[in-house]
Amino acid sequence: MKIIVPMAGRGSRLRPHTLTIPKPLIPVAGKPIVHRLVTDITKVLGEQIEEVAFILGDPAFFGDDVVESLIDLAEELGAKGSIYRQDEPLGTGHAIMSAKESLSGPAVIAYADTLIRADFDLDKSADSVIWVKQVERPEAFGVVNLNEDNEIVELVEKPKEFVSDLAVIGIYYFKDVGVLKNELQYVLDNNIVHGGEYQINDGIKRMMEKGMKFVPGKVDEWMDCGNKNVTVETNQRMLGFLEKDGESLIADSVKQENANIIEPCFIGENVILKDTTVGPYVSIGADTVVENSTIKNSLIQSNSRISNANLDNAMIGNNVVFDGNFESISIGDYSVLI
Repeated sequence: MKIIVPMAGRGSRLRPHTLTIPKPLIPVAGKPIVHRLVTDITKVLGEQIEEVAFILGDPAFFGDDVVESLIDLAEELGAKGSIYRQDEPLGTGHAIMSAKESLSGPAVIAYADTLIRADFDLDKSADSVIWVKQVERPEAFGVVNLNEDNEIVELVEKPKEFVSDLAVIGIYYFKDVGVLKNELQYVLDNNIVHGGEYQINDGIKRMMEKGMKFVPGKVDEWMDCGNKNVTVETNQRMLGFLEKDGESLIADSVKQENANIIEPCFIGENVILKDTTVGPYVSIGADTVVENSTIKNSLIQSNSRISNANLDNAMIGNNVVFDGNFESISIGDYSVLI
């Protein structure tokens, strides 16, 4: 089994945080999004992963440090790590084809801006599984249309009229991903574009037209990391899950002086809390100092200094100096706000 992870885009909806760090590497509950995603998929599959192929964009943004961290992630899972580059942002199908040397055999394709919680058996009788989640506003998503045999017969992007309430979450299994590669090659060769981009859906639709069997896979939880508000919410939900799993979330090296932690919280190595109440649902990265503050339902990354703050629904980057009474804020790396 292989895992193919397109993560080439910079991400605009999570600015200013994605001005300095790729969105899939932003930590949620103490671990980068893509690390959580790949690890959780591996657990769900319950199979040995042969290779994890990451598709990155501009080397100036996805540099050597990113490559090294991703190779280490794959090796921690007992797999080979492969790095590919998408030279231009020309869509999901184009991104996948950037890794065409790895597109053979059984594989999961997973976009690196989402997190899941799931427990299921993979239907290997199908040519493909497309994971979906029931949503309240299907018109805002791509959805699947099912026949009476519970097979996917159609993909509809943001339907104006009701088709179904099962939204595509961006994780796919292919019994032989080489078949998708062949169909996407046809899409590229014939310049089949939507919105100026080559889409994975056009390859999937060609597979459906040839009678291949697609079935839905359902996840228990689908957590988006598309913008600041939903990322803070995802951090909250993930901390709750990890607490139930019994994971240790507070580093032994945390120093407290007249401080109170209301769990669940993730508190990283060498964090200093002074005259402060933190939690619930707060993540704080390593080497950050927080003093004279009350913080709940927020994400604060590493090497920052927070003083005299009353934060709720806040997201603060790395190497930030913040001293003030703003509450629901979003400031990126290397910011100074005093």
